[in-house]
Amino acid sequence: MEYTTQLNSAVNELQRITGIKLEVAAGSAQEEERALKQIRCLCNAYKEKFNKNHFLKSLMTGSVSPFEAMEDALRLHIAPEERRVLFLLEKKGPLNDTVKEILKNLFPSQTKSYLVPMTECGVAILRPVKAAESEQEISQLAHMIVDTLNAEALTQVWVAYSGVIGHLTELAGAWQETSLALKVGKLFYSEQTVFPYNRLGIGRLIYRLPIPICEGFLKELFGNDIPDSMDEETTATINRFLQNNLNIAETSRQLHMHRNTLIYRLDQVEKRTGLDLRRFEDAMTFKIASLVMNYLQTERNSEHE
Repeated sequence: MEYTTQLNSAVNELQRITGIKLEVAAGSAQEEERALKQIRCLCNAYKEKFNKNHFLKSLMTGSVSPFEAMEDALRLHIAPEERRVLFLLEKKGPLNDTVKEILKNLFPSQTKSYLVPMTECGVAILRPVKAAESEQEISQLAHMIVDTLNAEALTQVWVAYSGVIGHLTELAGAWQETSLALKVGKLFYSEQTVFPYNRLGIGRLIYRLPIPICEGFLKELFGNDIPDSMDEETTATINRFLQNNLNIAETSRQLHMHRNTLIYRLDQVEKRTGLDLRRFEDAMTFKIASLVMNYLQTERNSEHE
């Protein structure tokens, strides 16, 4: 049958806001009225969900006042006072439908979890915290997100997470925590995929330093002959050596490398930098210097983009 003006308008509205193209079969005026009511319910439900995301995004970015936030939270049926944790997920490249669907299955709306798109490549996940849930369990959940997307979507992602918040007004602070953790983690701890807000180590300190101070540190250490960044193989070798507390035998075993080969690579680093990584003080100096060089290189690259 031909659509009436009202039904045609409702079908078009549904397609506009959801992308769903619906074919309605109504054999009588009563059936058409029921179809019209159901379509309007779908539109309202979608709009409410969208508004929740818009509200939470505004709250995270600080573009809504605390007074307005409480009014909107009540209107949208979001409990202001509830223990929650914020995860920030980022993918290299746009989030595709597969990733979005997996996240919806991991955090269904029935659990009062919210998936809030923040950028083309990133999504914030606001999830309630169970009464007896520990920080270790939250960390395990973050790793589970990464492992699940890696296995089911063949996609590598990074996840940062905040401390537990007790009120929606703390959400902006949690957003700042996770954003910083993600930036610092990707920059200084590239071998990791999960970044807790409270375990950023010396990377947090370096990230907060002004660039002139970082440049002055490198110049004091190396003079005008600041070494270029190491190749990936050398960098991996050095990182493993430092992780093994400067133990040559253990590092050689883990890397399936002859002891003499490892010693040769350490000697080459000493020739280039003047630092003997077999000495604890030099090893720590090199670690800090490499983090600073990496930070400065990233800052320069971002200026040219």
